[in-house]
Amino acid sequence: MGQILKDKVVIVTGASKGIGAGIAREAGAAGAKVVVNYASSREDANSVVDEITNQGGQAISVQGDMSKKEDVQKLFKAAEDAYSKVDAVINNAGVYEFAPLEAITEESYRRMFDINVLGILLASQEAVRAFGNRGGSIVNITSYAGTRPDPYSIVYGSSKAAADALTISMSQELGPKNIRVNSIRPGGVLTEGVAKLGVDSDSEVIRETINRSALGRMAKPEDIGKMAVFFASDESKIITGQMVEVSGGYK
Repeated sequence: MGQILKDKVVIVTGASKGIGAGIAREAGAAGAKVVVNYASSREDANSVVDEITNQGGQAISVQGDMSKKEDVQKLFKAAEDAYSKVDAVINNAGVYEFAPLEAITEESYRRMFDINVLGILLASQEAVRAFGNRGGSIVNITSYAGTRPDPYSIVYGSSKAAADALTISMSQELGPKNIRVNSIRPGGVLTEGVAKLGVDSDSEVIRETINRSALGRMAKPEDIGKMAVFFASDESKIITGQMVEVSGGYK
């Protein structure tokens, strides 16, 4: 893709591992100055920063809980203090839990909606302020589960459907300000989070996911990263309000 983000400053939330880390690495490779946000995994976030800088890029890590306004403001201030501006925000921070209906708790509901939905709202508010008259790009990482939720993902799927609705509404509201808003909807992605569930490449659930993919493989974090880089760049300057599934044709 070349240096299509050269001289741009890109914030990636929830970027210490998994999809977020993949996005941050791809943004760095595309020439961006990357702000790697993390909630608790400082060591992992610094490792992502090191990977980017070792390749000749620029990056910093900033701690912050995206469901808390003061943390979001701190993140943007750190970005502006380091790089003087913000050009794109990739709202990747998210959590998931799977449970049958009867096991859903108020706490788990609020946690998922606070981070998966409120987090996007808070970061987008700050993005509008930071972009100013220059405009910019907001990219929301949602999920195929927003329209095709699997069993036991009632709350998670609902939060991702809400995130897609935010994308559509914000794209219309912010278009006159030259701010584009799009979402990427991953399918199954082979990340550290999947491994923590006790799932490996030879497990039944992974084989089933691959069998449901038209391309015969699961996505990797860098696959999502490449699409995020495109949406963050001027290559997509006429595109807004779109939801692109990056899943290998998952059915």
